[in-house]
Amino acid sequence: MKEEDQAPDPVDQHHCNGGIKEESFIERDHKTEIKEENQDPSSASSQFSHTDQPWRTVDDEDVEPAALAFMPIRQPGPQQETRQARTPLDFFKLFFTDAVFRTLLKNTNAYGAKKQEGSKTAWRDLTVNDLFSYLAMVVYMGLVKCSAMVDYWKGSRLYNFPLPASIISRNKFLNICRTLHISSIKDDEKNDAKRGTPEYDRLCKIKPLYNQIVKACKTHFQPGQHISIDERMVASKAKISMKQYVRNKPMKWGYKLFVLADSSCGYTWNFHVYEGKSSVTGKGMSYDSVMSLMEFDNLGTGYHLYVDNFYTSTHLFQDLLAKKVGACGTFHRNRVGFPKNQANDFTRDTARGTMRWIRDGDLLFVKWMDTREVAMCSTIHKAYSGDVVHRRVKRAGNWVKTDVPIPAPVREYNQHMGGVDLSDALIGYYSVIHKTRKWYRTFFYHFLDIAVVNAYILYTKCESAPAMTQKEFRQALVEELANKGSVSSSIPKNSRYIAPCGPMAPHKFAAFLLSCTFICAAPRCCRKNETHLTSKLWTLGNYMRHFSLL
Repeated sequence: MKEEDQAPDPVDQHHCNGGIKEESFIERDHKTEIKEENQDPSSASSQFSHTDQPWRTVDDEDVEPAALAFMPIRQPGPQQETRQARTPLDFFKLFFTDAVFRTLLKNTNAYGAKKQEGSKTAWRDLTVNDLFSYLAMVVYMGLVKCSAMVDYWKGSRLYNFPLPASIISRNKFLNICRTLHISSIKDDEKNDAKRGTPEYDRLCKIKPLYNQIVKACKTHFQPGQHISIDERMVASKAKISMKQYVRNKPMKWGYKLFVLADSSCGYTWNFHVYEGKSSVTGKGMSYDSVMSLMEFDNLGTGYHLYVDNFYTSTHLFQDLLAKKVGACGTFHRNRVGFPKNQANDFTRDTARGTMRWIRDGDLLFVKWMDTREVAMCSTIHKAYSGDVVHRRVKRAGNWVKTDVPIPAPVREYNQHMGGVDLSDALIGYYSVIHKTRKWYRTFFYHFLDIAVVNAYILYTKCESAPAMTQKEFRQALVEELANKGSVSSSIPKNSRYIAPCGPMAPHKFAAFLLSCTFICAAPRCCRKNETHLTSKLWTLGNYMRHFSLL
């Protein structure tokens, strides 16, 4: 089996996936800084047998680990009740159900009435149709980008969009944006009274929609055998303690989510929002994140999980294997519990394609030299299965193409690690997120993105005919949402337009001619005199040509 030249490796990049995430698996400095927090304190004193083993080579035979029987709880893919959906709106409403619309409508009206207390105008309750129109406009904004929301309703030649005014009026849309509320006001007040205590819930304002979306994601789809876990950043600069700064991410400021996705299609199956540094088990945040996302009762056994060096640890992999789930991931050489033996290790002159490995029971540790050193740990692969990859190698001063051996964990990792990256790419193409002053509304827009992308993936899995592209899917969804929305009689507003000036008055023209002989009196400006004069004359020439004076 051969792979193409310059195939992506764990050091160079994630799976390409539209270039959304170009981050080294090994060079994640922000993860290296907090890796000590994620280590089990008891592991520092534990000694593994691999510490006394020398590194083995590609010529040494490794044992094939026992295969894990793949026994998912349900049939992988969309579930039977999910396949009854036919249109984009049907798939979308699997996530934004009628119960979600009722909750949003009730809480938004209550919050709007509270904000209008004491004002001259009373709050006018929204209807479900208004929410349909609002969501249609939000999804439309992901397809057609403008720098300001009010530009969609302008009537000038530059912004003459006929659709927005026919869906919802500008004032009603902006009013919903200002009053959109996910949680109950009474629940907010009770939670605010607990601020500063362990009972305080930092995610109270998004919990109703958060729980509904997570539940729907797990209900309507069963992942295939290969799954991956990674972080996702939701861009925001709000002043809230949950906001994170990750310098190696494309979106450096924002909220961090831990996401479990199907490796083949990028379906977001489970996720949770990172609230801050905390560990329930005492084994670190990375360990707790993986074990909470891996709901074994809903998944089953025999799954192959792929993670990066932030999550990889010997204790995590052994605990997953005890639950009949295999794991594979990159690791840092200085991580506690990994081989430190230097016998037969890489040197500075190690050739490209060289590999070393150590097996300690069910754990396999592999090093592979590509453009740089790659270190991996796996419980589901043998060290070398005979696979090769094309690489350019310098021999006798010339670069030549040759086949070099590639360890099985590296090859499988490159193939299956990109599930979350694929999901991020699909979301990023037409993301509906826009600026808002409330942090919980940023999450609302991201949950809407997850719902639309997952609905699109389900549509492609269920549709036997040639499926629509994501852009076409979103366009059809906008049309269906608008048809279910309320009727709008809004008219595009004509923006102020500055008409071109008429012929210059004679006295102004004479003054302009005199200014062409302007000599700058500012100190150290003699070099600019020529520039000033040239600019004036160039402007004069254009003026005269415009009015046919030349």
